[in-house]
Amino acid sequence: MIVDYHMHLRRGRVGKSEEVDHTPYALVPYLETAGERGVDEIGFTEHVYYFTATRALWPLPYQLERCLYDLETYVEAVVDAKQQGLPVKLGMEVDWVGERQDELAAVLDPYPWDYLLGSVHWIDGLGVDQEPGLWADRSVDEVWAAYFAALGQLAASGHVDVLAHPDLPKIFGKRPAAIEYPPLDGVALEISTAGLHKPVGEIYPDQPMLADHPPITLASDAHVPQDVGRDLDRAVEYARAAGYDTVTVFQDRRGRQEPLG
Repeated sequence: MIVDYHMHLRRGRVGKSEEVDHTPYALVPYLETAGERGVDEIGFTEHVYYFTATRALWPLPYQLERCLYDLETYVEAVVDAKQQGLPVKLGMEVDWVGERQDELAAVLDPYPWDYLLGSVHWIDGLGVDQEPGLWADRSVDEVWAAYFAALGQLAASGHVDVLAHPDLPKIFGKRPAAIEYPPLDGVALEISTAGLHKPVGEIYPDQPMLADHPPITLASDAHVPQDVGRDLDRAVEYARAAGYDTVTVFQDRRGRQEPLG
């Protein structure tokens, strides 16, 4: 079984801009690319701050500029595809919002998610994966410590099922001399090939995060159809090297293990 459980619905790119499209039509090229690359099931995980139903939670101009879309439209497009028997799952990429995590969860609770993908992109309003962002006035050790504190809180919240790009701070190739990984019980970790296309040029996460064999999913983090399943053959090899022979498949926020393809 090969899954790609991290992608964002887009019609494509115009220059550096992405054309967001949450209509049923937009799913078709994602499914076509998945079929061509031997991906058995895909999951859509739009950024939670894109939806007007969550607007009250976002303080940053970057978030508010993108908070334009209707949550019902997105959900209905994916659910309709599921009802047609297409190999898709309904997800959302849910940002860490600290003390307001319960509030965000309450907005999402009415919908029939197959899984919720947790991520930490901002801490104190500063980007982890942006420069200067959080790196402007903090040491490498301080950035990693702040990130893992937030990631641990998100994992323990019960509001997400999988953690996206779990060691995101390595994006620029900056690592502490010694990394202390937090306990992340009760969630799966995403093995993401997106890092191969970032400055660090590596899969997320580093192998030590997989040492205790948490459940895993596979992910491309595709933002356009042509990136679906990108480099997942390398993700499978990476998972096998870490001792995995199964992958987690989600339905109704419950995971089960299937043989890793």
